[in-house]
Parts: sequence; C-alpha cells; structure tokens
Amino acid sequence: MMPLPKPLGPYSPSTRFDRLIFVSGQGATDPATGKLAGDTVEAQTTQCLKNVQAILEAAGSSLQHVLRCGVFLVDIHEFANMNVSYARMFGDHRPARTTVQVAGLPGEGLLVEIDAIAYVPL
Repeated sequence: MMPLPKPLGPYSPSTRFDRLIFVSGQGATDPATGKLAGDTVEAQTTQCLKNVQAILEAAGSSLQHVLRCGVFLVDIHEFANMNVSYARMFGDHRPARTTVQVAGLPGEGLLVEIDAIAYVPL
C-alpha cells in the first residue's frame, strides 16, 4: 500500500458519507520523501493523483470510481500538459471535472492541486 499524504492544515485528507468519499485537495508532495515530486505540471499532476489514489484505496475505492475532480492550476497555460498526465492516470475513465487557474497554492513550487469525489463499490 502506498503511504498516505499528510494534510498541511487542520483538515481531513478525506471524509466519507455513505458510499461517497470526498478527497481534500492534494498537492504534489511525495509522502514517502516529503518532497515535491518535480518542477513540471506533468510530474506534479501524476503525484497529486497518486496521492488521491492512495487515499481512495485506503477507503476501499480507486481512481476508477472517481465521479468528479477539481483541478487547480497556477498557470492555465499548463492545461494541455496537465491533461497528458491526468489522462494517463485515469486511462479510459473520464470523471466530470472542473479546471481553474488560481492565484497561488499552499507550498513553495506547487503548480497544481487536485480534489476528488468518488464512491466505494458494493
């Protein structure tokens, strides 16, 4: 099992209601090293989704059960580059998604943050 990311503040990495799992925004810090997973939006997107994946798997779900994601980019011009890693992580699964540009994210060098809503299969 992958190590779970630690929250940067007073919040839960996820919360559950019935079969729904709400995953808090995940940055690109590798929980095994405590370091940022790279300085490109592609590398950071992959790590964000690995963090989401670890939280979902600990709750009995997976990326294939994600219903919706929110993607927060520091630079919207990185949209196409983010999509490359995002598509690779999700494969043929296509959850609903909103992507927005933000003025900043909590963490030096952080370029992207991703949150998710998923379900636990029966």
